[in-house]
Amino acid sequence: MKDVATLVSGIEYKMGKLIEQHYLQRADNKKHIVEIQELKQIISEQKRLIRQLEDNLKILRIAKTIETKEGNVEAKLKINELVREIDKCIGLLNT
Repeated sequence: MKDVATLVSGIEYKMGKLIEQHYLQRADNKKHIVEIQELKQIISEQKRLIRQLEDNLKILRIAKTIETKEGNVEAKLKINELVREIDKCIGLLNT
């Protein structure tokens, strides 16, 4: 009978430890979920910044092309391309 009581108390102790570990893991999971959300937001902001910098780079390239006399034809082509993109955007906004 004493052996059974010892086994039961051992099982209760191990169950208590498992429950404690479970709660610790749940707390860690919540922390990780918050961290993942913060990292996703940072990634989104960085992607936005990259797009903005790429747009600025395009503008700088166009400006440099316009500054040189040799690039007049190329500048006109770039301007026409930009006008077409703007027209597409306006068309999408109208629908």
